[in-house]
Amino acid sequence: MDNGVGNKYLWLIELLAFWQGRVNSQDLCNVYGISTTQAKKYISDYKIFYPSNIVYDKSVKAHIPDNVLKCELISGDVNEYLDWLNTQNDQAEVFYNSITHAELRLPPRHTSPEIMRGLITAIRHQRRIDVEYLSLSKTSAEGRVIQPHTFVKTGLRWHLRGYCEYRCEYRDFVLSRFRGAPFLLGAATHTRTKDEGWNTNIIIRLQPDPRFTPDQKTIIEQDYQMQNGELLITTKAALAQYVIQGMQVRTDSLAKTPQQQQLVLVNEDDLNPWLFAS
Repeated sequence: MDNGVGNKYLWLIELLAFWQGRVNSQDLCNVYGISTTQAKKYISDYKIFYPSNIVYDKSVKAHIPDNVLKCELISGDVNEYLDWLNTQNDQAEVFYNSITHAELRLPPRHTSPEIMRGLITAIRHQRRIDVEYLSLSKTSAEGRVIQPHTFVKTGLRWHLRGYCEYRCEYRDFVLSRFRGAPFLLGAATHTRTKDEGWNTNIIIRLQPDPRFTPDQKTIIEQDYQMQNGELLITTKAALAQYVIQGMQVRTDSLAKTPQQQQLVLVNEDDLNPWLFAS
């Protein structure tokens, strides 16, 4: 198979056939602005590579899944389709049978290119950096010597994971709180391989809020495809707090009603060494 640009066209053909039940050359023309001739060629290519996946249906003038479409290029996860749909903006309603969608857009946090270039260079070459950082415990920026190793998206914002020589431990730094230009120092001595929290996998155990009725618990269990009434999430220990926050699980106290919380953390004692409040 062509591993170049063509792959994105073949991916879209499979995505639309799988989730929308049909795909034709006009779909590719609408999304990518290519000619009808080129679009038909990509559909022909897809049928050559995966001849059992789609067939042409004259009644709908489109290619449809042949029996059960096997996912060759897509994951089969609905989020993949919805994320793609969201990138289409208003085109989705025009070209895809009035499929409407909305996205919650939160205010972005700014990080200057100057700062990012320095951080990227430090990670790529495993260098120490001297950079100013704002923390909530201080009223002004202070110098920190950090040995960064990974950028982490935690849902609402990006962090930098690395070793803080001031705190003598691996910590997370909010990208938008760096100031000035990072100054490159010597080679890092505390790399990702030495970060225990990063290299330790743990299991987060979640259950429906015990205040729910049995029928309500069943609904929550089905929402999350729980097994034996539990949702087990394996994650890096350093990311445990973010996973818990992302699942809207409270660890300080129960919400006023179970509808506000829905899930409770079962094994908090096991996770305490990795949570921020510990």
